[in-house]
Amino acid sequence: MAIFEGAGVALVTPMNDDGSVNYTELQKLTEWQVQEGVDAIIACGTTGEASTLKDEEHIKVIETVVKQVAGRIPVIGGTGSNDTAHGIHLAKEAEKAGADALLVVTPYYNKATKSSLVAHYEAICSQTNLPVILYSIAGRTGMNLTPEMVARLKEIPNVQGIKEASGDISQIVAIATLVDDNFALYSGNDDQVLPLLSVGGSGVISTIANLLPKETSTMVHDYLEGNWQAAQKTQLAQLPLINAIFAEVNPVLVKAGVSLLGKCSMNYRLPLGVPEASTLANLKKAMKDYGLLAEEV
Repeated sequence: MAIFEGAGVALVTPMNDDGSVNYTELQKLTEWQVQEGVDAIIACGTTGEASTLKDEEHIKVIETVVKQVAGRIPVIGGTGSNDTAHGIHLAKEAEKAGADALLVVTPYYNKATKSSLVAHYEAICSQTNLPVILYSIAGRTGMNLTPEMVARLKEIPNVQGIKEASGDISQIVAIATLVDDNFALYSGNDDQVLPLLSVGGSGVISTIANLLPKETSTMVHDYLEGNWQAAQKTQLAQLPLINAIFAEVNPVLVKAGVSLLGKCSMNYRLPLGVPEASTLANLKKAMKDYGLLAEEV
């Protein structure tokens, strides 16, 4: 069984003006996502600015989301690291915090050979009882999980899925041949959800769901239930907004969008900062065109 089917939101992490985590806003944002019908929440992924969180904050964010969700949907903790020992530590702490599964990105910067990559994942998986979703996003890590590598990693007992964000449809199709009852395929790109579902995917780990949780979940379930025309209409309608939130490095603009909805402050930690005026204006227009903002905003 897939850890979830539908749309899992890669949740932004609200912050105060001084850069500290705003846990009150995080609780409210989590509750809104649940009420809007999102199918899972991913805490401390790339979109959650995990790379700039201290370990104590990282785990407290996951714990806060777990407590607010209270078992209604799965909570997946992002625990990837380019230091295997650190990844093991985060995995153990996320399990203690009550996470239902882990999202583990490939090692970044130092990368790994094929054999050492397998050893990296084996080491992490051996220290947790939780299901693990692989995360392949070469554009941010410099390391691509090829279908051959995924096939090897799939043999690790608690590796139960992959978030595939290569953007390479041929690679996605090849990885789809590995899907079975114990291994799920999730889109890591909001503009490629339906192509991935068409070859056996279970859903999306989504950035746009920060702004459109209900619509994104409904789109996936429409497709899985055979209502393909409705799903296609939603996928294409979201495209201008998807383009707008990725006009700068993620999560700068999606957090700005959540802020424009009044659900968190537009605060970041360096090296991330507020968006350029032109891309922010473009985001506002896209949100207005979609009906998310009034004209006077």
